[in-house]
Amino acid sequence: MSTSAAQAATQADIGETDEFYTALLTIHRGLDMDQSTTLNARLVLLLANEVGDIERVKTIMQLAKTIEQN
Repeated sequence: MSTSAAQAATQADIGETDEFYTALLTIHRGLDMDQSTTLNARLVLLLANEVGDIERVKTIMQLAKTIEQN
């Protein structure tokens, strides 16, 4: 992935980033690690379905892996 594509993919398009982050933390509150991991897996699958383009999803997956490694 090019640098400009990576930057575009990691820039906030969601609008209310604080609201998103708060909602994400809220749904994890009170869950143990296994429950939280399961919830994250469900979120990934639902959001991938919402994106609806397998090539875009694969690009995002690779970006997520790259970000973690840096």
